[in-house]
Amino acid sequence: MASYFYLAQQVLSTLNLVPSNAVNATADAMANNATVVAPSFASVTDFSSLVTMLFSLGALRDWLKLIVFGGAIETLRRIAFSMYYKIIASFWITAHFDEDDSSYDWMMVWLSKQSSWSRAREVEISTRSFGLNSSAITVPGEEEDNIMSMRNSRKLAYLPSASTTYSMWYHRRYVTISRVQAQTGWYGQKEETLQISILTRSHRVLNELLLEAKKNYMAAEEHSISIYVSDINNSWRHVASRPKRALSSIILDPGMAELLVDDARDFLASKEWYAARGIPFRRGYLLYGAPGSGKTSIISSIAGELGLDVYIVSLSRAGMDDSALSELISNLPEKCIALMEDIDAAFTQNLNRDAGPTNAPATDDGKPPPPGAPPAPPTSRLSLSGLLNALDGVAAQEGRILYATTNKYTALDPALIRPGRMDLRVEFFLASKYQARKLFYSFYLPSDNSAAADDEKAEKDDVDSGYNSSTEAESTPSEPDTATSAAQRPAFSGTSHRQHAPKLRRKQVEKLAERFAEAIPERELSMAALQGYLMTYKTRPFHAVDAAKEWVESEREARLKKEQQEKGKAAAAVPASTDGAKEEVKSSDS
Repeated sequence: MASYFYLAQQVLSTLNLVPSNAVNATADAMANNATVVAPSFASVTDFSSLVTMLFSLGALRDWLKLIVFGGAIETLRRIAFSMYYKIIASFWITAHFDEDDSSYDWMMVWLSKQSSWSRAREVEISTRSFGLNSSAITVPGEEEDNIMSMRNSRKLAYLPSASTTYSMWYHRRYVTISRVQAQTGWYGQKEETLQISILTRSHRVLNELLLEAKKNYMAAEEHSISIYVSDINNSWRHVASRPKRALSSIILDPGMAELLVDDARDFLASKEWYAARGIPFRRGYLLYGAPGSGKTSIISSIAGELGLDVYIVSLSRAGMDDSALSELISNLPEKCIALMEDIDAAFTQNLNRDAGPTNAPATDDGKPPPPGAPPAPPTSRLSLSGLLNALDGVAAQEGRILYATTNKYTALDPALIRPGRMDLRVEFFLASKYQARKLFYSFYLPSDNSAAADDEKAEKDDVDSGYNSSTEAESTPSEPDTATSAAQRPAFSGTSHRQHAPKLRRKQVEKLAERFAEAIPERELSMAALQGYLMTYKTRPFHAVDAAKEWVESEREARLKKEQQEKGKAAAAVPASTDGAKEEVKSSDS
């Protein structure tokens, strides 16, 4: 600052300097009434004389004085305002929340519950749940409108509008809130930032606000699990929350579910044990076997049982390569479940490094395609070495649990399934008679609060649990009117939800489950197929048992027909490739 004023002083003193000969010449000319001839530009021979000539002009000196004074005043103004803003900012604490971060959802859910929005003059009306069906400050009168409640389960809520600053009070502290939207990225994607400023000099108030918002969010998510997926920027984005699925609802072979849950629970409690022995604190599970055998379902149930969020790693995502996968894995939180479904399907070739025909694209049954078959289109730029390094490389995250699923165990490279990457490998089989019996029993057993569950004499119908008739004959649809033609009746397959199943006693369900299990062959049908079959008889347990054998035969015929079609295609492809080879040999001989 002192140097600037010294420089200005020197400039002003220079401006006030006028050559003495010029002053004397001017005075003599005025005294003698002589005509003064202005100095000619042509007579200027050096730079010093040019400067002297310019400073001799009075108007130029005045303009230069204004410029110097104006610059000094503007500098002082900027310094004053900068100091003013710094002093004011020292009394405020400002926090920014990016839309891609989970804390943004916490704060938006917390803001939606504040009663002050019902009195705001400018608000944004939104049906966004931010991953939760939370109890936000809804529009008055919506709850009483039964038609709106039936047609749309999303509730209208008040939220702070974008590009507008709001004020509210929190623990007797003045708080301002604003949302800023900016268009960034190559695709014109909008990114939103929430800014909250608190009039306080202590971080204690901000910490209380953050903890309260997080606690409210976690309390609302207590009975659900969060699902995260990756975006094009290789960041994790929260997409949904799903209700926790009870472990008892997953029907597997005896002891399989308990094995997976107990092993994962023991791993999470063994961090110090791993650290003391220098072993990387991570665990990998490979679930393989027949499609529809419950691999993904048990993972969802384990996440709910252990209270872990699920991060879906899509290996076939557009733009997925080695560096993107490594970045995603390294950005995983410490305690979570990373899920890689159909790990073999992300590659155009089998996941092994053996030379020969095993590197050809695999078919649905895990075998290489016949000679002459067209190559599969590329689906990913991910390499096997990149996947291996992401799982247990230097940048691999510790504390996470990895679940990988595949229907083609033989297509995987031994390096991928070795201990350290896939520590526990569990095979899932097709449904057994035990699973069929348990599935039927859980499907048709009335809820525990039903009065007719154990008491054979009870005939109460006051509990509407979907079982409101005493016999199946009462629950079947009434016979159509003979006057109504068949063409006027709607044609559909399946069961209408307007029908209700009979109230069955526990012993009745057990007997029906035994009969159903006898009709199901051992290890021939998947659990998904059995569940789909029972869904068509959702309210007709007796019909489900009676038609089970016929359904099994139809499934066998369909599977046999499909196998014959595949064999026919393979047989047709082999002669074509042989003829092509013969033509090439003839052309080379000629």
